[in-house]
Amino acid sequence: MPTARQDHVAELLRRLPGEDLPHEEFCLRHPFSVKAWLGYHQHLVARGAPPEARSFVLERAVAELPGSYKLWKLLLDLHVDRLLRPAAASKSGSDGASSAAAATALPGMRTPRPEFPPAHPEWLAVNGHFEKSLALCNKFPVIWLMYCRFLMHQPGRITFTRRTFDRALKALPSSQHKRIWDLYLEFALQAGGETCVRIWRRFLKIEPSQSERFVGVLQSLEPPRYADAAQTLAAIVMNPKYASPESGKTTFQYWVELCDLVCDHPEEIDQSLAGSHLALSAADSLALIPERLDVERIMRAGIARFTDQVGRLWNGLARWRIVRGEFDLAADVYEEAMRSVVTVRDFSMVFDAYAKMEEDILAATMERLSGKRLRDLDDDEMDTGADDGDSVDEDQSNNAANGAIGVDDAQPVDEADVDMRLAHLERLMERRPFLVNDVLLRQNPHNVHEWQVRAKLFRDRGDHDKVVETYTQAIETISPHKAHGKLHQLMVDFAKYFEERGELDRARAVFEEAVKVPYKQVDDLAQAWSQWAEMELRQDAFENAREVLGRATAPPRGSAGVHAAIRFNDESRPVHQRLFKSIKLWSLYVDVEESVGTPESTKAVYDRILELKIATPQIVTNYAQFLEDNKFYEESFRVYERGIELFGYPIAFEIWNIYLTKFIARYGGSKIERARDLFEQALEKCPPKFAKTLFLLYGKLEEEHGLARHAMRIFDRATRTVGIEDRYEMFQLYIAKATSWFGLVSTREIYQRALETLPDRQARDIALKFVDMETKLGEVDRSRAILAYASQFCDPRVDPAFWKKWHEFEVKYGNEDTFKEMLRIKRSVQAKYNTEVSFISSQILAARKTSDGQTSVAPDAMQAVEAAAKKPGGTRVVGFVRAEKTEPQADASTVSGKAANPDEIEIGDDDDDDDNQNGRDGGAANPDEIEIGDGDGDGDGDGDGDGDGDGGGGEEEQAHEIRQIGNIRRQAVPASVFGGLASKAAELGEEEVAELGAKERFKRKRG
Repeated sequence: MPTARQDHVAELLRRLPGEDLPHEEFCLRHPFSVKAWLGYHQHLVARGAPPEARSFVLERAVAELPGSYKLWKLLLDLHVDRLLRPAAASKSGSDGASSAAAATALPGMRTPRPEFPPAHPEWLAVNGHFEKSLALCNKFPVIWLMYCRFLMHQPGRITFTRRTFDRALKALPSSQHKRIWDLYLEFALQAGGETCVRIWRRFLKIEPSQSERFVGVLQSLEPPRYADAAQTLAAIVMNPKYASPESGKTTFQYWVELCDLVCDHPEEIDQSLAGSHLALSAADSLALIPERLDVERIMRAGIARFTDQVGRLWNGLARWRIVRGEFDLAADVYEEAMRSVVTVRDFSMVFDAYAKMEEDILAATMERLSGKRLRDLDDDEMDTGADDGDSVDEDQSNNAANGAIGVDDAQPVDEADVDMRLAHLERLMERRPFLVNDVLLRQNPHNVHEWQVRAKLFRDRGDHDKVVETYTQAIETISPHKAHGKLHQLMVDFAKYFEERGELDRARAVFEEAVKVPYKQVDDLAQAWSQWAEMELRQDAFENAREVLGRATAPPRGSAGVHAAIRFNDESRPVHQRLFKSIKLWSLYVDVEESVGTPESTKAVYDRILELKIATPQIVTNYAQFLEDNKFYEESFRVYERGIELFGYPIAFEIWNIYLTKFIARYGGSKIERARDLFEQALEKCPPKFAKTLFLLYGKLEEEHGLARHAMRIFDRATRTVGIEDRYEMFQLYIAKATSWFGLVSTREIYQRALETLPDRQARDIALKFVDMETKLGEVDRSRAILAYASQFCDPRVDPAFWKKWHEFEVKYGNEDTFKEMLRIKRSVQAKYNTEVSFISSQILAARKTSDGQTSVAPDAMQAVEAAAKKPGGTRVVGFVRAEKTEPQADASTVSGKAANPDEIEIGDDDDDDDNQNGRDGGAANPDEIEIGDGDGDGDGDGDGDGDGDGGGGEEEQAHEIRQIGNIRRQAVPASVFGGLASKAAELGEEEVAELGAKERFKRKRG
């Protein structure tokens, strides 16, 4: 007999569409297969079955498999989608109740469908499905999140929703709590009020780092919870370990935020905390904040903690007092702040705020006083009723005007209050320089300059007692080794202050204390003694000044050896032990002795300076001049000698120069031997660069008071001794003196040694002068020999003046042979310089000069030469013309048609045909070669190989060349020029002729 269930199933099967039968039969055969039910559901979704059919299948599935998460998830999603619109539709929809609009304000919230109002029973049915699913699926956080978010769409069930969140936290492991708390906090923000505060307090017990977010939440509530926000901020600032995970704010920023909060809402915080029984505990390490927030204690803790931002915190504390109407306490806070800040920036912030408060109070008081006067006038002129109405209106306006500063209208105001406030403000402005000075002295109590400024401020006010008190306090406070500035100047100013007031005894007492201070530098102590002595001099107490300087320069206890071992710059010794070697004190001492003392006492002071070996060159010269003025000439000379022993060169040179000048001016030639000894002593160790002046003095002495030969011997010695930079000038002087005393002939030896000694450029100038001298004497051959010698260091391209001089000389005194010899030497010298690397480098640098005069320096001169040689047509030697391959020349006309060398001189004669033939037979010609034919027909040239090549031209061209050169006549070459070379060349010529054959001799004779 079939059961009711079987009949029900059979009825369902008859109603099912045909395409669902296979899935239905499969699920009936396998009711505990999750895969079967999921496949069935996917089939329904694919064919577009209505939600009721899908719900029917899924409810059957979860009935068979109540612990399947996947089946429950599909069923719950289906029921939730029936009640809530999709997320996209929720954003675009515009209709719905106010609760729905509030719900959609949070992220992830959806809008309920209109056909399901909040009171519809379908909401409870879906809640029942969630509860059934959680019976066995309570460990799945997704279902809890779906359930809690679904409950958030039901604003009438806030308590039930909160308890559901609590059940989720209890059911899930702690690792899943973060997901629940994120949604739980959204619900707290949605619920608002005390529920939100309590949920956040629970959350902060496990996440104290989120206290900053809680502060923002508290201020965003309706109404805002400023008291709780202040308590939370107080807990944050009192916890040194707190670090914001989001904003990255510093602790100081939290302090500033707390100050702004308590100052902006003082009344709300006081009222809320008065009846509050809540205490915030952000963490176990966070101390509990008392029920009534102690703002002043918290602010002072911040001031002690943030020493670099105390100005802003002090202003915050004072502002809190101002907004509470406690103006006297605010002024006390400002006064305390100005006495404690240590930076000018913080002081400026506090002082400006203090002055602004006083100005606002003064303005409010004056406005109230003016309103009171108006009311008094109205009382006299108007009736009582009108007066009452106007009084009420004026009171309301005054209250509105005074509300900004919080002035109490109940307190009576009169002119005395205004005067008092105005005097207080003026007093505050007058105190500002002193307060700034206090701040700077708190920064560094050892700042000497600021103590001097403070004393000057009191002096300007005429407060004598404060000036003395300031100086005394400065002396007691400043440590000499920590002093920043000149401590001795502070003591001197203190003494000068008493001196200006005529209290000399007190000034001397100050100096007595000043000279006992262990300064860092000896010069500071010496300056204190010097100022004391100068004060005595200003008071015409000369004996006191000498006594003071005598005390200052007295050596410490000990023997002379101990005194000699003490060095002035030895920092390891106390300054009082090194003071007696201070040259500043001794200089002042000798000045005082020269002015008011006796010559004997002055000499004793100078001698003591020399004994201590601290004298300067100026001291030595002053001592010697002092003795000379007092007619102690020999003693002055001995002082010069002692000074020379103390100092070496170059200082000794200056002393010698003064000494010798004074000695010669004093004795002249009367003590010539002694003067000579002095000069010899001076020159014995004199460096070459300082010897010139001494030799000139020595030579002048011998010239005026001695013998001429001695003077010449001195000048000769000078040319060997002085530095290379002065040697040319000494040779010129030597030559001039020798010429004036012994004639021109005596200078030859001097000129010769000058040519051997001087550098090339100076030797060239000497050589030209030597040539002029020899030419004046008629020694042409000697002049030519000198020119030939000097030509070796005169490049034709660098020193054209020398070669022009020689050219003019040969034109005037020479002949063809000497002229050819000059040209040959010129070519050889030019070739010599063309092959020198140093010369090549200088030429390359000169060639690279830019148009504006700047020089481009090559990194390597040799590389530049090689690069120039690699260029087409380039040469490896600057100025050298590359030789080209030449063909044998047919006749003289071909040779004459070629371009001639500008320096080439071709002088032909009657027998030059043989020379041309010999040149052609000899091979290719050198393009730089100068060919000069001679009358003897000797084609081999002048014996050095330079005469080979093409002679060229004919008699007319040769005559033309001679006319261009000038007056050249044929003369016999003197034997002094070539010596035995001429006769030897003639003998060789005769032997060569004798060796020729008969035919060759016949051809020559016929030609």
